[in-house]
Order: sequence, then C-alpha cells, then structure tokens
Amino acid sequence: MDEERALYIVRAGEAGAIERVLRDYSDKHRATFKFESTDEDKRKKLCEGIFKVLIKDIPTTCQVSCLEVLRILSRDKKVLVPVTTKENMQILLRLAKLNELDDSLEKVSEFPVIVESLKCLCNIVFNSQMAQQLSLELNLAAKLCNLLRKCKDRKFINDIKCFDLRLLFLLSLLHTDIRSQLRYELQGLPLLTQVLESAFSIKWTDEYESAIDHNGPPLSPQETDCAIEALKALFNVTVDSWKVHKESDSHQFRVMAAVLRHCLLIVGPTEDKTEELHSNAVNLLSNVPVSCLDVLICPLTHEETAQEATTLDELPSNKTAEKETVLKNNTMVYNGMNMEAIHVLLSFMEKRIDKGSSYREGLTPVLSLLTECSRAHRNIRKFLKDQVLPPLRDVTNRPEVGSTVRNKLVRLMTHVDLGVKQIAAEFLFVLCKERVDSLLKYTGYGNAAGLLAARGLLAGGRGDNWYSEDEDTDTEEYKNAKPNINLITGHLEEPMPNPIDEMTEEQKEYEAMKLVNMLDKLSREELLKPMGLKPDGTITPLEEALNQYSVIEETSSDTD
Repeated sequence: MDEERALYIVRAGEAGAIERVLRDYSDKHRATFKFESTDEDKRKKLCEGIFKVLIKDIPTTCQVSCLEVLRILSRDKKVLVPVTTKENMQILLRLAKLNELDDSLEKVSEFPVIVESLKCLCNIVFNSQMAQQLSLELNLAAKLCNLLRKCKDRKFINDIKCFDLRLLFLLSLLHTDIRSQLRYELQGLPLLTQVLESAFSIKWTDEYESAIDHNGPPLSPQETDCAIEALKALFNVTVDSWKVHKESDSHQFRVMAAVLRHCLLIVGPTEDKTEELHSNAVNLLSNVPVSCLDVLICPLTHEETAQEATTLDELPSNKTAEKETVLKNNTMVYNGMNMEAIHVLLSFMEKRIDKGSSYREGLTPVLSLLTECSRAHRNIRKFLKDQVLPPLRDVTNRPEVGSTVRNKLVRLMTHVDLGVKQIAAEFLFVLCKERVDSLLKYTGYGNAAGLLAARGLLAGGRGDNWYSEDEDTDTEEYKNAKPNINLITGHLEEPMPNPIDEMTEEQKEYEAMKLVNMLDKLSREELLKPMGLKPDGTITPLEEALNQYSVIEETSSDTD
C-alpha cells in the first residue's frame, strides 16, 4: 500500500507532494532490509518513477528525499534488474558530482545530494552485476579519484570522502582490473595515503616519522569511518605488493607504513572503533614489503635518549637483565629504539587470543605480520623475544598453563585449526631464531612436535634462516632445574616411583611379552605403523629408515 500511494504521487504530483510522500516512506522503511515479494513490481515502478523525477529541475530537498527512498529500494537485488541502465547510472553520477570537470565543491546545500547519490551507487554496485559492468564502461574509478582530489584537506565534507572511499573499495573488491588501474594509472597509492594523512591530521617531524600527541583528543567518528574506508581501499590496491613491487615504490610504501604506525598509536571515539581501526591497519601492513616495515620503529631523539638513560640509572642493580626495555612517558623503549607500534601490535594480538573465537580471520593476520617483522628486523625480534619469551625462572608449571603471552601462544600450538597452530608455532620458532633446542626449552617437545615434523627437525638442529648468535640468557633458577625437567611436557616434575621395582623377574617378563603381543597385533592389523627418522630428520616407516642408515654406514665404512 505504501508503494502504491508513493507511486501515484511520484507520477502525478508536484515537487512538494513528492517530497512529503517520499519522506514518509523513507521514515517508515529506514530499517527495512527484507521486502515482500508480492510488492516487487510496484517497487520496480517506483524506482523508475524516481529516476524520472530526478532528471527534472526540482528543489534540493526533494532530490534528497528521492535518493533516500532509492537507497532503501536498492537493497533489493530483484528490483535493480530493470532500473540499472547506463542512463540511470549517469543520472546518479551527475548528482554525485562525478561528471564535473571543475575543481569546485562550493555549494554546501548540494552536499546532502552528493552523499545520498554515493550511498545509492554503493548499494547498486554491490547488488547488481549489470551496475558493476557499467562502472567499468563509465570509468567510475577515475571519477571517484577525481572527486577525492576535490575533497583534499577539507574536513567539513568527511561524509562525501567516506562514501567515495567505500565505493572505491567495492569496485576494487569486485574487479581485479580496477585494482591495477587504481595502483598504476590513477596513482591510488599516494592519493589514498594522503587521505589517511588528512584524516589523522599528521604533522611530520622527519621523513618517515610523525608527531604523536598521547594526550590529544581521540579521532572523531567521522574521521575514524573515513580512515577505515581508506584502509580497506588501500588493502585492495596493494594486495599483491608484498610479493611484487618496484624498488622505486619503496619510498611510497615507507610513507604508508609511517602513516600506519601513526594509526596504531592513536585511538578512535570508542574501544570497538579503535579495534576496528587497528585491525584494518594490521591487514594493510601485511601487504607492505617486509623490507619497508623498519619504519615501524625509530631511533630516539636526543631528549628521549637522555630520559631513557635516567630511567635505566633509576632501576635497581639487581634488575640489569631487564634494563633493555623501559617505559618512559608512555613510550616503550628498547635498545635505544621507540617500540610503541610493535607493543601495540603485541597487545592487539593478545586481545585477539583472549577473545577465543574467529582466530583464522582475527588472529592470523597480526601473528603473520609479527613473524615476518621478527624474521627480517633484528631489533623487532629481540624486543618481541624479551616480551613474549623472557628468561625462564619458574618451570614448575607446564608451558601451556598460565596467563602470560607465552602460555597463550603455546596453547595455540595444539589448536584444532591447522593454520592457527602453524602460525603460532612459527612465530615462537622465529623468536627462538629457529633453533630447536631453544624452542623446546620454552614449549616442551610435545607442543612443538607438529612444527618440527613439518620442518623435518624432529632430530634437532635449526631452520634455514640465519640469525646472529645470542649470548646465554639462562637464569640460575633454570640451570638448577634443567636436569629434572621433563623434555616432553617442558616443566619440572616430581620423581615418579618406578612400577617395576617391586616386580619379580617372572612378572617383568610376563608384562614385556604382553606388550610385545599387543604391538604385534596392532602392527599386523595396520592400526599402528612403526616409524623412524630419516637422516634428514623427516618421519618414514621404520623399515625404510633402517635401510637408509644401513646404506649410509656401508658407503662411509673403510675398505681395504
């Protein structure tokens, strides 16, 4: 009934009546996302009628009411089939100022029309394959970039920028060709990076370093939404950059990484918005070539260095092992480097672990990022090792028991999700400089067995990557307890009584033969297959492993 009344007024009424009836329809259906199929034909005709009204010379308020209803109706995919034409798309482009060649956005009264037109385009492009094809034909990505340049450094039109960026994100998500066009032809990387700079009001103190005001106000909701949309669009533009990028692009990637560092060190209007902002920053950092991530840390200024020296002197003499990492004026300092951003990433990772769900989507990106940073940058690895795997003192509990970051990561090493357990184990392995003996010290053989089997390191050794040598960091407590630590569980156990001590020789022989018969039965029924280690450390059937060792002994034996 609502559609029928609105359609009648749209077809025959004057602008004032059209505006009133459409405003009423919009107020009533603002939260409607599912529509009755019985009124589908009426909604199609209402859409067609609205487009016919939009080409007329009508007041701005009437245009806004028409676009609001069109945005609501465009949530229904079936309605869009007959109304998504090139002519109708061009009407929306004109109203969104996407066909304008001049550089002015001066009429503030037109801003609501531009915003509503962009919202309609977002819905239509997302729900209609025909609209997606027409977007390519109409070169919509280039028009959106041009509108972004008009909005540059103008904070009072954040809504326009926000929906412009959302539409760019949708286009680059749905069309891989547009990603390439944005990256190379339209210079999307520097353009979107500048949008982020504007949203964060960044003031540069050095080539890749921005001023951080820890006591400043949080981002406004509009600035936060605009930044999130820019981060999502940049993710699509740079999705393959970590694998293939030109050396000449390094500067631009470093600038973007510096902007993302700033992003990690600021907060949004709410805790949820801050987490969403940081989550998108983490995703984008995963696309940055790892060689450019060194800008996440930076040397201290002369003033900060003096403050750090004072802080170190204030620490008790018995805390010398912990002097490398200090906290001064909200700044995490390690070996003369500002580690604030890395500390935020570490805290973000721990929060995602504590959530206990959606590990693959929420946790693996930040774990992968920290792993690659640790592998490529020594200072980052050493700082994370200091935070995650500090020198062992108390080994009475199993490595997976407790509330420290190490305990939480070790628990993930036996997670049911293969991808999660692999990346958690890989992160700890890299922090241990890919040394098996060091990893086992912190995790126990049982927790690390999966990684070691996959890497062919069950027999010990180290990974393929080279790391500098570390000095011995074992504490006196660990050295004293080490001889009594269970290598499988990784913790100190009370000596267990030997069950065969009180057996007679006949009982021992009986139990041994019973065990042999049970193993023989399992082996014959192929429920249990004896395995052994090949010389390269990988697992193979026991018979094959013994044969390989026999061949090695024969080839290495001396012959007269």
